[in-house]
Amino acid sequence: MKRLIAILLCVSLLLIPVATYADGSGNIDNGGGGMGSGTTDNIWHGDDGVRVTVVRTSDNKPVSTPVDLTNYNEQNVKYHFGKRSKLNYRNGTSLHGYIGSYTYIIPQETMPKIISDSGNANIAAIKKYFCSKWVVKKIATTIGTTYEKLTDGKYKLLLEPVAYFYFNGTKYAMTATEAAKYDTALSGGLRRKMVSLTHQQLPLSMFLEKADLGYPAYKGSKTKAQSDTMIINQLGLGIVKFSNDSSGDGGTDTATYRCNTDVVTSVILNSDSDIYPDKPAKVTFHILGNSYTLTDIVIPAGESQLVWVKWHTPSTPQKAAITVSTSKGYLTDDEITANIVNLEEKTPPDPTATDKNDSFKTTDVPSKIQCLANSWSVWSAKWIPNWQWHENWKWHKHKSWKSGGEWVDDGKWEDDGEWEYTDNTYRASLSADMSLMPDDKDPTAKGKKMKSGYGVKINLTTNVKSSVKSWTTGAQTAVTYFPEFSYNTYWRILDRITDGLSASFEFKTNKYSTYGRRVHFTPVWYPDGTYTAYTYLEDAWTPAGMLSANLSDYVTIKGNVYDDWHVGPQLVK
Repeated sequence: MKRLIAILLCVSLLLIPVATYADGSGNIDNGGGGMGSGTTDNIWHGDDGVRVTVVRTSDNKPVSTPVDLTNYNEQNVKYHFGKRSKLNYRNGTSLHGYIGSYTYIIPQETMPKIISDSGNANIAAIKKYFCSKWVVKKIATTIGTTYEKLTDGKYKLLLEPVAYFYFNGTKYAMTATEAAKYDTALSGGLRRKMVSLTHQQLPLSMFLEKADLGYPAYKGSKTKAQSDTMIINQLGLGIVKFSNDSSGDGGTDTATYRCNTDVVTSVILNSDSDIYPDKPAKVTFHILGNSYTLTDIVIPAGESQLVWVKWHTPSTPQKAAITVSTSKGYLTDDEITANIVNLEEKTPPDPTATDKNDSFKTTDVPSKIQCLANSWSVWSAKWIPNWQWHENWKWHKHKSWKSGGEWVDDGKWEDDGEWEYTDNTYRASLSADMSLMPDDKDPTAKGKKMKSGYGVKINLTTNVKSSVKSWTTGAQTAVTYFPEFSYNTYWRILDRITDGLSASFEFKTNKYSTYGRRVHFTPVWYPDGTYTAYTYLEDAWTPAGMLSANLSDYVTIKGNVYDDWHVGPQLVK
């Protein structure tokens, strides 16, 4: 019913003649709840706005500098975190504070209220505003493109609510994700003073109805303060996409894994009431005939956490139905379709001495979406004792007594303590280094300089650092692409030489190599200059998702293999 109502709302917006629509549809929902009171140094006066980032649909990569829109004069903002989107932070960008020089735009047409201090803002008005043609035109002009290009289906808009408020007497500007990250850095210092705004109204003012950009549809509480991890992973974002974009329609029930790989599958467990250590929750994953049960899960009322299973995919491609059940609370997803695919190499052809490519032009080295670090949290609880005497007065008869008896307190000491919950944050990060060098069999190579036609070798070293090693995997897949094929058409899957959290990779043995070398042969026609190979490293799994990295390195081409040959008469002594 809720989805039907949301669909009807979007349809009804098209019938309102106030604005012309850009074939845009809003993947936005919201919640809220009442605001608490503040102090002079820690207070929100209602100033809000939206950060807008253009995202390419093919790889979910931000392609514009974010723009902040607000109805208010925010010249007195003293502290902010620059112009970074939720995707930038997910991809490994660290939180960095700036003093002054905050830039923003006040739109000609007043924006609807984004963050309400008395409950839910008008989500229909928000959708209408950001799906309208004149707003999208303004955004296109601001970022330096055309309306037609922005709405051709290749791009979508990422929206993030922004709050402007005083914290410790200084005025801040921050998105929900920045607030959560800043609170983590302050060990909860922001939440203690501004919880109603930074951890409730701000993050719940926008969240997804359907999964997109790698973020799930939010199904948790819409009226309670949220944890930093929940905000970072699920809240404080909305999406406007255009007619030709079909992404984000699959929901959260599909996951893609590669064959014969260690992976981690996660869902979110929510609870409206306390789950205690003496009566913990159990979550069971059912995968390909096997059951994996997590025990001793505790969660305070109104909170949530990731629950996950680490498992190994089969060696053959297939679809696997994963079902998840819980003894307490409720799950964001209880059914997941695992699409297990085989990664196939498109081996480059055997280079020959007569190959030519007179029309070759170098292309930019690609950059796929990467994630270098993830964080997640797990609740724990300890009992805080509070011994109290509980009175129990009873009349004790004494026949020999003139009074007939006496009142006696038959009470006892009882522990009226309570469980104290702690949100424990864990992290995992991926670092890697790629070295491209001439093959050792190249007789004239010097350092990174070589002639075209000879082979190059690759060495990839990786390291995954994790708070709990058993919860993560090392990098398991690396694919290298080459400039002579415009980083397309052909590629090589690297051999994993060493396993584990510190894995290493090299080329497979080249079947065209006379000496059985682990090389890739550069084409003899490749022009002088830089020859850059690109590698996409992935399948380093954590409970909060997969880590991946873009890597590249180069050799310098000067001359070709024919320069090392001399044809002439043999000298006779």
